[in-house]
Amino acid sequence: MTSCRYLLLLLLSVGVSAVEIQRPRGVPLSKRQFYEEGKPFTCLDGSRTIPFDRVNDDYCDCQDGSDEPGTAACPNGSFHCTNAGFRPGFIPSSRINDGICDCCDTTDEYNSGAACQNTCREMGRKERESLQKMAEITKEGFLLKEKLIQEAKRGLDDKKAKHADIEVSKKDLISTVEALRTVKEMAEQPEKEAKERHLKAWEDQKAVINMEKDKAKMAEVFLELDDDADGFVSVAELLSHSELDSDSEDSFTEAEAQGLMGGVDTVDPVAFESVWNNIKEKYISEANADPPAPVETPPEEIREPESDNYSEQYPEEDIPEEEEDEDEEDEDDDTEDRDYKSPPTTQTQEKKADDDEGTMPPYDQETQNLIDAAQKARDAFDEAEKALREVDDQIKSLEKEISFDLGPSAEFAYLYSQCYELTTSEYIYRLCPFNKVSQKPKFGGSETNLGSWGHWAGPEDNIYAVMKYEHGTGCWQGPNRSTTIKLTCGKETVLVSTSEPSRCEYLMEFISPAVCQEPPNLDSELRGHTEL
Repeated sequence: MTSCRYLLLLLLSVGVSAVEIQRPRGVPLSKRQFYEEGKPFTCLDGSRTIPFDRVNDDYCDCQDGSDEPGTAACPNGSFHCTNAGFRPGFIPSSRINDGICDCCDTTDEYNSGAACQNTCREMGRKERESLQKMAEITKEGFLLKEKLIQEAKRGLDDKKAKHADIEVSKKDLISTVEALRTVKEMAEQPEKEAKERHLKAWEDQKAVINMEKDKAKMAEVFLELDDDADGFVSVAELLSHSELDSDSEDSFTEAEAQGLMGGVDTVDPVAFESVWNNIKEKYISEANADPPAPVETPPEEIREPESDNYSEQYPEEDIPEEEEDEDEEDEDDDTEDRDYKSPPTTQTQEKKADDDEGTMPPYDQETQNLIDAAQKARDAFDEAEKALREVDDQIKSLEKEISFDLGPSAEFAYLYSQCYELTTSEYIYRLCPFNKVSQKPKFGGSETNLGSWGHWAGPEDNIYAVMKYEHGTGCWQGPNRSTTIKLTCGKETVLVSTSEPSRCEYLMEFISPAVCQEPPNLDSELRGHTEL
């Protein structure tokens, strides 16, 4: 409001011809009462009193220079330019009669002989046009602001009504979710029981299969151990399998073998079952035993590595350098893979066992029907729960908008969720009010955050004139970037300028009708304007 009154006062001051009131040269009308001709003059700082004829006598008597308002005698004096038809003003006393026209009415060069022209009326005309244009923009901007306020009020009412409706629908959704949760749990219980029955039947079936396989393996091993085919396995025959040594420290002794056989010297196929239970974890079939190592070939005759023993043909420090390149090592690895098969790991054995047992058979139709019914109940529950989460998000978003400070009359509400761009020679600046400010190189590159919404930061009498965005991307060895947005009255909504007055601190000008203040009434101002 203050700025609007200032504009109107300027219009009035430059548009009304001044009435000349007699007073010493260089004295403003506001100080006319201190300069009464025929009465002693008291310096305005009260330091001394002098005869009136010593005012403007080109000699500085007062320390504050107030006795010489129309001459250059006092270094700290000031000269008042009346500038009729334009704005009055002050210039330093040192510029009086210096040959340069400082006052548009030429009154500062009254005794210098300078050829000055009075340009006050022309300057006043141009300024009046400019101020009139600004006043019109302010008026139109304020009219737009009033419309924005009405739209914001309707928008706020709509949001509150929507919030109330969603709250009601949320209650219904909560009931639906709980009902579907019960249906889901009731459907999952028989599904769980049917799956467990199916799994138990499969486990029992696997146990039978494994038992039959174990018996077959036991019979195969018995025949393998019965070297003399007499229908018995003896201690001597068992001693041929040193892998069965229990302590793995010394050789496999006769006593250890007899211990595995239950203390007897021979066992028949029936009694071998107890022996099999003792040895089957360690027993290695003769059919799977490693083939004998090939006879070593003298080093000079070796062309390609044939076995794992290749690396032992030389002491480690004597291996020829040409044999150590990567290609040769790859060939060695490939050859070793072909010639040597490591014993299967436990994981591999388990996987092989699973493969032998086959995969679990598909569910029977009754079980599958229960699974389908439970899945259908789960899907319905998940959809309802998702809908409830979306409703919660809508409520939070609406509550945020309703409570957000969008101006005294929510006139800035139309900026919410909008973005405005300004393109310069190097960058594209993007302002999203109440969200963030960013900068992106014009010809490609990543975006830089210049600050996220912080708060209104204008002066106390007009706090909504400035926006502050904080905690942007950090500068190299510097602070986080921040941006100050100065809002200016205008008919359009546009980002017009940007600068970086301090390192990592950006300043932008943003035009919006929402910041326009109501212009004062011209008639009332004319009635109240008494000084001409």
